Amino acid sequence: MTDLFDFERRSLRFAVVGHPVAHSKSPRIHDAFARQFGITLTYEAVDLDPIAFEQGVRHLQAGGVIGINVTIPFKQAAYRLAETLSDRARAAQAVNTLAFLPDGKISGDNTDGAGLLRDLEINLASPLRGMRVLILGAGGAARGILKPLLSAQPNDLVIANRTASRARDLADEAGADSVQGIAFGELSGAFDLVINATSTSLTGGLPDVGEHVFKLGGLAYDLAYADQPTSFMRWAISSGAGKAVDGLGMLVEQAAESFFVWHQKRPDTRPVIDELRAGFR
Repeated sequence: MTDLFDFERRSLRFAVVGHPVAHSKSPRIHDAFARQFGITLTYEAVDLDPIAFEQGVRHLQAGGVIGINVTIPFKQAAYRLAETLSDRARAAQAVNTLAFLPDGKISGDNTDGAGLLRDLEINLASPLRGMRVLILGAGGAARGILKPLLSAQPNDLVIANRTASRARDLADEAGADSVQGIAFGELSGAFDLVINATSTSLTGGLPDVGEHVFKLGGLAYDLAYADQPTSFMRWAISSGAGKAVDGLGMLVEQAAESFFVWHQKRPDTRPVIDELRAGFR
């Protein structure tokens, strides 16, 4: 990987692109990671025009940027743009990490699922093996985390969505007997882990499911994050979940995975998570 990217001989310029993107914590996160290794780099947030994504990326490449993180709404566009794809990018059908190779080609990866899994199993000490897991939502966020979650060998994994056909299609793509796709209204029983992969928390709403989905003392995880507990987190605790967390840990862990892709060095994420969390207080 190091020979392929050969970043040590190139100017270390990176960026995160999105629309909007000014709020992104990625520059702060990657700067903190770089300081751990004594690496000098620049990392900027760049707002791209949604109708000119490829032009914007090519412009950054021509200007000497060698790695890009991709956020909403460009992950599918980045998937189409990349000329080589990792297995996890193909599984997610989305890309959040681009690398510009010395030969000019663009490599695409997806670190979202790996970031979530590391946050769950390492930071939260919640191994998924044998668990009953529920993913709420069947959009791009759910697709990006599905295969990594399955690799952790939960006992069964249910994808629930407002439109049942989308959940069933995603479950079929997983190609595993332990995965089921159903409508919100078909949910029964409680789950050890409930993951909110819908966008409801961004507007203060809730997924249209009953509180029975939360196992007493279980874990609720919202992919969204905020300076206060999200609406989903508050609801989960009031419904009996033992712990509810947001996606800040996943944000930092997926960034660490991108950092590893680019630098072949794995940063210590705990002090960065703590620093960001302290900034919310």
